[in-house]
Amino acid sequence: MNGQVKVGIEIHQQLDTREKLFCGCPTVLREEEPHYSVCRGLKITSSELGDLDSAAMFESERKKSFIYQGYRDSTCLVELDEEPPHDLNRKAVRVALTVARLLNMTPVDEIHVMRKLVIDGSNTTGFQRTSKVAFSGWLADGDERIGMQSLCVEEDAARKVSEGKDGITYRLDRLGIPLVEVATAPDIHSGEQAERVARGMGSILKATGMIKRGLGTIRQDLNISIKGGTRVEVKGVQELGIISKVVEYEAARQRALLQIREELARRGGGKVSLKTIDVTDVFATSVSKVVRKAVDSGGRVKAVLLPGYAGLLKTELQPGRRFGTELSDRAKVYGGVGGIFHTDELPAYGITEDEVKALKKKMGGGEPDCVVFVATDASAGEIALRAVVERAIQAMKGVPAEVRAANEDGTTRFMRPMPGSARMYPETDVPAIVVDKSLLEGVERELPELLDAKADRYVKEYGLSMDLACLVVDSPYAATFEDLVKSDGLNPSFVASTFEYTFKMLRREGVDVESFNARQTRDVLLKAHRGEVAKEAIPAIFRWLSSNSGRSVEDAAEALSLGTIDRSALRSAVAELVQKNLELVKKEGERALSPLMGDIMKKFRGKVDGKVLHEMLREEVKKRTEAQPP
Repeated sequence: MNGQVKVGIEIHQQLDTREKLFCGCPTVLREEEPHYSVCRGLKITSSELGDLDSAAMFESERKKSFIYQGYRDSTCLVELDEEPPHDLNRKAVRVALTVARLLNMTPVDEIHVMRKLVIDGSNTTGFQRTSKVAFSGWLADGDERIGMQSLCVEEDAARKVSEGKDGITYRLDRLGIPLVEVATAPDIHSGEQAERVARGMGSILKATGMIKRGLGTIRQDLNISIKGGTRVEVKGVQELGIISKVVEYEAARQRALLQIREELARRGGGKVSLKTIDVTDVFATSVSKVVRKAVDSGGRVKAVLLPGYAGLLKTELQPGRRFGTELSDRAKVYGGVGGIFHTDELPAYGITEDEVKALKKKMGGGEPDCVVFVATDASAGEIALRAVVERAIQAMKGVPAEVRAANEDGTTRFMRPMPGSARMYPETDVPAIVVDKSLLEGVERELPELLDAKADRYVKEYGLSMDLACLVVDSPYAATFEDLVKSDGLNPSFVASTFEYTFKMLRREGVDVESFNARQTRDVLLKAHRGEVAKEAIPAIFRWLSSNSGRSVEDAAEALSLGTIDRSALRSAVAELVQKNLELVKKEGERALSPLMGDIMKKFRGKVDGKVLHEMLREEVKKRTEAQPP
């Protein structure tokens, strides 16, 4: 990827502060049925200068209602915007200042809470509360320094539960969870570099030991532009592994859009009218299932002419996505339609060549022109086609500034227009926090160990391999690992392997490893360490605990018949097995250990440590072989 690409990253990371940013409610997500719900709508208003935000206009035109679900015992009136926010969570502020210090940033003198306009219904207030904590720092990427422009602490949005044509349902349990937002300067010039920088920023956030883990707890937004293009914000990149693709595909999309602009200029096209024409009669006998279904249910077929656009709608912008897909995305978002038809892809989908010719004739179009049409409710069709025309007109200018959503494969789709720049207002209900010398000194005294340094220490102190040490320090179990090794004297390799290999195996099986609390994990490993259960039984115990919420490790051991086995009884069983296979032992000697070990493990697997069984078996075989006459 060439140096024309500019990328900036915004990382949003949930903090594990137990309490929300502006109230004392817990920061936990719940799956049981909510206790209540309320229905609201958002109404657009102009700013003090009389301006209307374009993104707000977009949302108001959709006329959606919003249902908010809550719990009486874990959400409160602050989330519902029926009570003023409480003071800013001090623990979240300290975490934010810690991250700022590790990113070489300058803290502000006073932390003031601001209101940032949010118009998709995800905040009951219509805005998000955010506070700038630091600015102007850097993160090393090899020999380069990537600028860190801004660090804020802010509240997370409500959690989307479902979305229909007329409204969205949100759950209030996530609203107000503290977030740290870190934004880089546009100093990144490739997808690979963007991925490295995001990992570096994530490593510093993890080092604090105060972040939430799991799906949805961290989100990367990317601001991407190329020379001659426009800044486009790609939101919701969940996986670090697709950042490189997102950058690559967005850069390719912008280059293709610039080529379309040049081609339109060469053709002298672009004189597009907003006028739509009813062409239902053209498809009166159509066998197209989509058209037939719409017309038979009272819908209409409406079309617009795009003069000079023939062939351009099939131009590929990203893998599997063409310029026609861009027009379709706009129609879907604004008009709520299932998609569009256009003559660049016809005849197809049951629409015949004769119908295409008749359509172009009715629209007054010729060979250089393209016709776009929809088959749906008449009013929805008008809105959808208006969005198509507006996007087609934007193609004459090149790349429109917009917010796009990331798809799982790294491609993107239209989400909404880029919001206006003046969308921040002071929050008058929350007092400012002075960032004084004593606060900064306290942060400095408690700076955490960085992950690279911690991995080096684990190798030196605990004898772990570097690969295993890196896995442990990058996991949620680093603190538990050190407690078990230092306080309880457990073998470091045994503990680390359990967290990184056994837990990984259980995750692949679908076991909810994250549901195990620190006490349960400690109890299981301690029992194995003391020989009260076999190490081979650890996966079975964790599986049982996952399926039996709230039960103890002792319950699991009893249910799985993992009680301590008397060593004399165990030795008797081993001796009996060797005696039964005496001919094999006499013939093969120690080579008989392997088949005999398989037999004894069938009886005691998960109940006795395999090393103990192997040693007993070896001793019994040795006795028999040494007792043979010369």
